[in-house]
Amino acid sequence: MSNDQPTSGQPPEEDPFLKKPQGSQGPEGPQGPQGPQGPQGPSSGSPPGGAPPPPPAGPPPPYDRDAYGGGPYGGVDPLAGMPPLGEPGKRILARLIDLLIISIPLYLISLPWGGAVEMNDNSSNNGVGNVFNQTYSGHQLLWSLIGLVVYVAYDTYFTHKDGRTIGKRLLKLRVAMLNDGRVPDTGSAFLRGVVLWLPALLCCPCLWWLINIVLMFTDKPYRQGLHDKAAKTVVVQTD
Repeated sequence: MSNDQPTSGQPPEEDPFLKKPQGSQGPEGPQGPQGPQGPQGPSSGSPPGGAPPPPPAGPPPPYDRDAYGGGPYGGVDPLAGMPPLGEPGKRILARLIDLLIISIPLYLISLPWGGAVEMNDNSSNNGVGNVFNQTYSGHQLLWSLIGLVVYVAYDTYFTHKDGRTIGKRLLKLRVAMLNDGRVPDTGSAFLRGVVLWLPALLCCPCLWWLINIVLMFTDKPYRQGLHDKAAKTVVVQTD
């Protein structure tokens, strides 16, 4: 997005992924609404009875509103005019890339202090039973809180910057506001990051990731995870 000020009389540069209008009533001709022969006269082309002429037909919408089930309750689809929704497989892969970009350096930094992953298990149990008896130590909780801050800051910065984390940029995906397709503001980007990472790092990681992955495939019509629903965002393709 350019920071240059537009010249006088020219509209500012727009977000290239902003919704495109579904139809428009074209600009009035050089003669104005009254036509060349004066206001609503017989020669102005108005239908008999003084009824106004029908508006010119606009261009067809670039988005198929029925592709993902249409708008709620048969209303106008908020995604009309936007790029197609991002594929769930690409979204999962993009998230894994972001996870590795943050978690690997974070783990390496934690090594001088004993590592970010540390578990105390009950030695009286063996095999699978140990998995359910492992408890997080205060040391690991501290690094989980540090990780939470880093992950949320990462998501907030890149989502507010242009809607694309590094993983999404590589997979050609973008986060957009559901109502108008714009890049999320700071508040929406921060809320999206908190709702995604707070339960994932401090509460119920396996269940939380499973719920969001299932919603990516099953949620209709917008394929929103719980973090998308909280921030009122959607993930779309950029190519």
